[in-house]
Amino acid sequence: MPFQPKRVFFEKDALKYPLGEELWERFRKEGILVSLIASHNRVTGIPGKTPQQSYMEAKQTFVVGVRRTMKFETCKPSAHYQLPLCTSCIGKCEYCYLNTTLGNKPYLRVYVNIEEILQKTKEYIKERSPETTFFEGAATSDPLPYEAYTGALASTIEFFSTQELGYFRFVTKFTEVDSLLRLQHNGHTRIRFSLNTQYVINNYEHATPPDQERIEAAGKTARAGYPLGFLIAPVILYDKWQEDYGALIKKIADTLPQEAKKDLSFEIISYRFTSRAKERILQVFPQTTLPMEEKERKFKYGQFGYGKYIYPKEQMLEVKEFFSKKVIDSFPEANINYII
Repeated sequence: MPFQPKRVFFEKDALKYPLGEELWERFRKEGILVSLIASHNRVTGIPGKTPQQSYMEAKQTFVVGVRRTMKFETCKPSAHYQLPLCTSCIGKCEYCYLNTTLGNKPYLRVYVNIEEILQKTKEYIKERSPETTFFEGAATSDPLPYEAYTGALASTIEFFSTQELGYFRFVTKFTEVDSLLRLQHNGHTRIRFSLNTQYVINNYEHATPPDQERIEAAGKTARAGYPLGFLIAPVILYDKWQEDYGALIKKIADTLPQEAKKDLSFEIISYRFTSRAKERILQVFPQTTLPMEEKERKFKYGQFGYGKYIYPKEQMLEVKEFFSKKVIDSFPEANINYII
């Protein structure tokens, strides 16, 4: 059963599109409260008197709208451009950077003008021709939980199957992949699964599936011929981190079909935070045990001009050596895109 929101707001222009009309009728038949708004910038019906209440209510609020801005943002290091299919995520991960970028009420937003978005994608591919262009579909969201409502991933995957110079990739923590398994993809979509130790999932990745279920879903996509990847993030250094992350990599190796191990990518990102993120996390999750002691970190300026607190050099060297060895020992043919 797909995620079911508590309330849904429709931008008026969304009803001019077939998908908008379809969703309007669907939610009304399901007895979900639906309302019309002029713009997603003026969503005023989400309750919540405290930061925690506002956050939790927003995570149950759907906004169905039209993507008007057709300028795609860059997306280093995973792709050339972001591909905006939706915004926000149904998960409630304490560390998520979207907690700071989407405001106090990070409501879930989907777009009904998918064909227009894909037409713009074609223009970006043409501009970079004869170079290959990669697009990231999960830069500001996890698109998989919305798929039962929008079909946006299916449309995008089938679109990229026809683009000689275009490739699509997205990452998810969720497992509802069955509707994607019979699509024509021609190897132009890489599905990546965000994984962590069960300790991290239990403590910080609220409302997300266990690690084993994610790995099993990854196996399904591999059997369907999709190129596969894993994003192990954020790597958090707690007492048993080496033992637990080693067990996670072994679990991947034990679960995946053999054919999945030939074209496999890994992206590994250590836990880092900004001062603004820490402030926001403590507002929404005041009892958090995330390791956010600035004195134990190194301060570094990022690519967007603001600073973040990362693990010190010695610990990062330990992380890189550990994951390089563990991944290659289990997956000799895998590609480690980066360890940061």
